[in-house]
Amino acid sequence: MLSSAVKQHQAKQHARRDKQEKRKKEAIVASSALTHALVDHLNGGVAQAYVNQKKLDTETKILQANASQFCRQTTQWLKLVEDFNTALKELGDVENWAKSIETDMRTISSALEYAYKSE
Repeated sequence: MLSSAVKQHQAKQHARRDKQEKRKKEAIVASSALTHALVDHLNGGVAQAYVNQKKLDTETKILQANASQFCRQTTQWLKLVEDFNTALKELGDVENWAKSIETDMRTISSALEYAYKSE
């Protein structure tokens, strides 16, 4: 009787240990699956942030190149406008010079006409 009770008790303990070991393994598997799911979810966000950062870097480089090109082009336009302005000033100087010569020629012409009529 006592030996059968001990055997029965040992059998129950063994069954509990097996059940507990099975639950432990299930808990480990479940926690591992949860951990993987969380890491995958976080990695997805990190990967998206990395992709977005790469796109921003590319767009920044393009924008910087465009800004440099625009700056060079603007400098060229300013030089063209300055050259045009200088040319206009020179034309104004030439026009004044031509008017001055014309006035001098009229004065000489009038003097010659007066001298010719006086003779």
